[in-house]
Amino acid sequence: MQALSAEERAFRAEVRRFVEDNLPEAIRRKVMNGQKILAEEMRAWHRILDARGWVAPAWDPQWGGTGWDPVQLHAFREESQLAFAPAPQTFNINLVGPILIAFGTEAQKQAFLPGLRSLDLWFCQGFSEPGAGSDLAALRTSAVRDGDAYVINGQKIWTTLAHWANWMFALVRTSSAGRKQDGITYLLIDMATPGITVRPLITIDRDHHVNEVFFDNVRVPVANRIGEENKAWEYAKYLLTHERIGGARTGIPMARIRRAKQIAADVMVEGRPLLEQRQFREKLAELEVELKALEISYMRLLTQMMSNPLVGADPKSSILKMRGSELNQRTAELLVEIAGPDSVPYQEGRLDGTTLEPPLVPEWAATTMQVYFLDRATTIFAGSSEVQRNILAKATLGL
Repeated sequence: MQALSAEERAFRAEVRRFVEDNLPEAIRRKVMNGQKILAEEMRAWHRILDARGWVAPAWDPQWGGTGWDPVQLHAFREESQLAFAPAPQTFNINLVGPILIAFGTEAQKQAFLPGLRSLDLWFCQGFSEPGAGSDLAALRTSAVRDGDAYVINGQKIWTTLAHWANWMFALVRTSSAGRKQDGITYLLIDMATPGITVRPLITIDRDHHVNEVFFDNVRVPVANRIGEENKAWEYAKYLLTHERIGGARTGIPMARIRRAKQIAADVMVEGRPLLEQRQFREKLAELEVELKALEISYMRLLTQMMSNPLVGADPKSSILKMRGSELNQRTAELLVEIAGPDSVPYQEGRLDGTTLEPPLVPEWAATTMQVYFLDRATTIFAGSSEVQRNILAKATLGL
């Protein structure tokens, strides 16, 4: 791996200064302490980035992208994560936006892309269904053509922030002929359309992130179809490598390790700072070595992409996704271990109906267990670790 050039170091410094100067302190503290970002806070940060031209850096410059190379893009993401800035809304910026740019009509691009950047349009992802998660091609939500509209019936599940979204991009079944990967179509759905019901699902962290979404004779204009009917499986595969590379998220475990060191310097165990305890320092060193190995592998793949930008999906991206997900989980667990009993979520009342006073715990410790629980999903979404291992086995062993 080559060392960063002077220009690349200067670029990192520029990103660092911009985030430090423009990220609202209330948002930074929330991200740092694992607290939930509200919709309006996310919109505010989106608009700050959009005004700078940085909210959708990987897009074609014609539609608001930056023209950055992969090393610059990585630097921007990592410096933002290290500064505890929230990532731009991933469904808008990393998923539906690139699909629209690659396969949408000129009218669709004009209608949707500006709103994706400003977050006036907030998209959720309608992919997973009961019985169709990792095996996404098994989806059954149907879309039947009726004149200039599709009539949709079925159910989506684990739909992140559907209760905030005003649009959904969805995969629906328009044909049962041929392979199950065939006959799938990509639609943009206005969430205000009659016949859509959103029901909350409360996850193990006791928060409302995901939902069930039901469709009962929902009419979607054919004009909202992206690309050709029955070809959506090809469009979905278009983003796989880049989504999995992004799944490494090296800045997040890096920031957590830095935060753990700061906190452990003040946490006393048997009369000494935890940071001075041998067992704790060994655990930190192990995590830092593994994170450095991940970062080097990440930079190697980025360098390869720069030298051959037309290369297809690379199975090494599956390694990055797996290892990045695991390190996110392990660094979340590290903060829980430092917090100890202070990480136990506060229960608002007893079974007999009487109330409890909130415990007096450090702000950083109060959400560590919630973050730990939420991060259990990182080895599942964007393709579970089991799916990634199958990809690697097929690529390396021909299985």
